[in-house]
This record gives sequence, structure tokens and C-alpha cells, in this order.
Amino acid sequence: MAASGGTNPVTSGSVDSGSVASGSVASGPIISATDLRVGYGGREVLHGLTFDVRRGETLVIIGGSGSGKSTMLRTLVGLEKPASGQVRIAGVDITRAGAREMDAIRKRIGLAFQGGALIGSLSVGENIALPLLEHTTLEKSTIEVMVRIKLEQVGLSGFENYNPSQLSGGMKKRAAFARAMALDPEILFFDEPSAGLDPITAAGIDDLILSLKKAYSLSMVVVTHELASAFLIADRIILIDRGNIVAIGPAEEVRNSSQPRVRQFLDRVADSTQDDGVDHLRMFTEGIGKD
Repeated sequence: MAASGGTNPVTSGSVDSGSVASGSVASGPIISATDLRVGYGGREVLHGLTFDVRRGETLVIIGGSGSGKSTMLRTLVGLEKPASGQVRIAGVDITRAGAREMDAIRKRIGLAFQGGALIGSLSVGENIALPLLEHTTLEKSTIEVMVRIKLEQVGLSGFENYNPSQLSGGMKKRAAFARAMALDPEILFFDEPSAGLDPITAAGIDDLILSLKKAYSLSMVVVTHELASAFLIADRIILIDRGNIVAIGPAEEVRNSSQPRVRQFLDRVADSTQDDGVDHLRMFTEGIGKD
């Protein structure tokens, strides 16, 4: 496991062997990012990041607002084109992949967006059926059965005919998880899965992520700013700050790190000056506005 793009990472070459089974480790990483650089409007916001996601592990990406964690996630799933560098998923460099290769990769990954991103004009069941309609030739009756199975897996059995507007925030998150799992992917990506939820509902989402990983041996990449959730669900954690990786390693190593920037983030200590942080956040705001 290698990491770069920051100074003094918690680990730079080792991963705790207990985080994934030995057979999975031997088969190599499911995702590899190498010297990943992403910019908006000619200004770089991710500065040469290098890291792996191992098979069967949950890698959690944490960092402050505007740090680059969501940009990293979008780049990993192919929604953002890097200026340079590679992202390999199951050995395929998605930064250079053609349409057919990308279609095959999309069948192997699932993405749950921050707000759920359910289509309001469709029922919950129709939302979950979309990937199956897009990427398979299954009969309608088979898809309906699979939709019911996916809803049961996330604790929403019987909600297929509801509209998204009839669901609570936590239920929308669960429905988004079900849609992300529709094609039985090898890798699940979650963008702020517990954002905007009360503590009890957020804890239920954490438990769901843990149970899905245990039941289906999934690899997971989770972006969150919720520290309690991060340390509960993570095998390893990346802390990204202003486009650089400043720490990467097993969750407990990161929790116990003495690296000053890590301690500042975990201990919630404000910057003495926020000018640099504001400037970096402005890069994202201006860049997104130009897209």
C-alpha cells in the first residue's frame, strides 16, 4: 500500500493484516490511484495522490469542507476526469478506458449519492430497477423480484410503490443503497451516507454499511466528515487536507496519530488563520460553477 500527496502519512507501506482476509490481500488491490491530479479552471485541487483500496476492505476518506474528498470520490468512479494520473479498477485504467470498458466497469460498482439522488417522478421500486433496465436484459418479472430483494436487504421491504417524497431522510439513504446494489457490485461508493441525519438514524446507517460488508464481502469507499461513523466502519482511513493526503492507515493508527494536522482535525481545533482554507475552498466553488 502506497500513499503520497501529503507529508508524514501515518503509514506509507503497510496495512494491518487483520483488516482483510489473507487471500484477498494476496489478490492485490481492487482500486489503485497513481499520481492523481485534478484541477478546475487551470488550478489544481488534488495534488498527485497515490493510494490503493484493497479487496474486501472499507476505506473511509475524511477531511474538512473543500479539502478535496468528494472530488476524489467523483474521480474514482469516473465522473471527474483527472488532468493526469491513473485510476485502475480491477486492473482497468478508467482514465483511458473506452465506452465498452467503462460500461463493464459500471456494472461492477455501485454509487450512493449524498442526498440519495432518487428520481422524484419514479417510485422507489422504479428507481432501484433503473440499473437493471439499463445494463441487463432481464424480464420485467425478474427485475420486480430483484427490486423486492434489494429493498429487503436495506430494511425497506414493502416500500417499492412509495414515492421518494414519502420517505424520511434515512429511508431515502437506504433506498439509494438498494439502487447502488442492484447489479450486485463488487465495490460500493458512499458519499456522506449519514449527512443530515439525526444520531439514531445515522447509527442505523452505520450498522447497515457494516452488515452489507459482512454479508456480501464488498469493498467499500466512504466519504464522510462524521468522525464517529468513520472510526466505526473503517478498516483504513485517509485524511485529505487541501488536496493532499496527510494521513493514511488503519483506523486506530490514524486515531492515535501525533501528526499535527491530523490532531488538529480530530481534536476540532480551529485554524489560527483561515485565509489559505478559504482560498482553497474558493477553487472548488469557482471550478464547479464553470462546469
